[in-house]
Amino acid sequence: MTRFIVVLGTTSHSGKSTIVAALCRILRNRGLKVAPFKSQNMSLNSWVTYDGKEMGIAQAVQAWAAGVEPEEVMNPILLKPKGDRTSQVIVFGVPVADMSAEEYYRGIEGMKSVVDRAIEELSGEAEINLYDRDIANIYVARKLAAPIILVGDIERGGVFASLYGTVALLPADIRPLVCGLVINKFRGDPAILEPGLAMLEELTGVPVLGVMPYLDLALPSEDSVSLGDKGGGGFQGAKREEAGGSEAVDIAVIRLARISNFTDFEPLEREGNLRYVTPGQPLGRPDAVIIPGTKNTVADLLELRRRGTDREILALRDEGVPVLGICGGYQILGREIVDQGIEDGDSVVAGLGLLNSETRFDRYEKRTVQAEKTVTGDGPILGPIKGEKVSGYEIHMGVTTSQDPPAFGDDGGVGGDGLVIGTYLHGIFQNRNFRDAFLDHLYRRKNLPRRSAPVGDGYDELAKAAEIHLDMKRIWDMMEI
Repeated sequence: MTRFIVVLGTTSHSGKSTIVAALCRILRNRGLKVAPFKSQNMSLNSWVTYDGKEMGIAQAVQAWAAGVEPEEVMNPILLKPKGDRTSQVIVFGVPVADMSAEEYYRGIEGMKSVVDRAIEELSGEAEINLYDRDIANIYVARKLAAPIILVGDIERGGVFASLYGTVALLPADIRPLVCGLVINKFRGDPAILEPGLAMLEELTGVPVLGVMPYLDLALPSEDSVSLGDKGGGGFQGAKREEAGGSEAVDIAVIRLARISNFTDFEPLEREGNLRYVTPGQPLGRPDAVIIPGTKNTVADLLELRRRGTDREILALRDEGVPVLGICGGYQILGREIVDQGIEDGDSVVAGLGLLNSETRFDRYEKRTVQAEKTVTGDGPILGPIKGEKVSGYEIHMGVTTSQDPPAFGDDGGVGGDGLVIGTYLHGIFQNRNFRDAFLDHLYRRKNLPRRSAPVGDGYDELAKAAEIHLDMKRIWDMMEI
């Protein structure tokens, strides 16, 4: 018998996805078969399944927590913003069209059948002005009539008001389904909240299931809202101390306006000072520069040039600073980009010229595939691991033709002295060998000892915290297990 529980948040970034991951791991540890589900997700951080389908990274993380392979049915609708109020709409892992919000919501009734089909397949194996078209939350809650846990983020302030207000404003048929409240990301002694918790329960008639502490876990971020937590300075507090503070190498990631899959770089956060720099802000004196993926390569390249960040990158490269480009960043490193109306209108745009490559956007096709490659590049970074295997996944439009020696088998390119590397492989820093080669070079060049990052399973840490701080008996009673 399939059982459902719905986790909603009072705001974006409240931590509902993390609570779902915790429940997935706890249920899996109890020997139950469990799967996550979010009908519609809007995010530029995505994952590619084994059969080449694209889905939101949050549901992939939750699937790993549940001990199952991510499937596109767990996130049947993914919206990837492109700018100008337009998003690429991905249905069951396949891009179908670029749509404005108006166009998308005109067809929302058809999308409900997508959600219905996904729920049926999984079963077999909320903003007030959006209630009538909210297929991510209200529609699913109404369809399943399942118990709801509502999560509020205390870091944002006003958590008691947001929890009370959300319960009060829910549609009359949904409100009785709210069976528990959770306060998330608390720093301090939860005992000081007890009077407020008692008042919240009295006002809403809904029990508070617990107060989750702020957790620093090595789990991928769901979407770009998380970049606000990272800030422009990289490490803060315990994280910076853990990495060695001023004794850590400094890595600048260009925070493109349409940055995607910045989860690529999160494995570096515990081993260096990783900071995100918006075009136009000074890059400073980093030990390496990374240009990430983007949902619109041409527009972000033009913005780099308008803000003068391209000149800063080229000047740093002349000083021997390594430059790495992933996906859209790889395309930006090349000689030119030819856009035939796919990205930003018909145009030919000069790239940074650090790699001898050309990218063409001439058809509405996306390559989505998991891949394993052999390191074929030379130089001080790739040379020490040449011949070894790395794995990752590709998610990109456009085809790149390169005259440079490839970095990984038939992928990417290595320029000049081996310190300019481009690749289409997302997740490259998840490979310990590549991460070590990259960081070892930076630490050697700076003549600093490298400190290894602590090893731990973020999923088990999260599950343990939930079992300590949440009333799990009440949750199991809700689910009748």
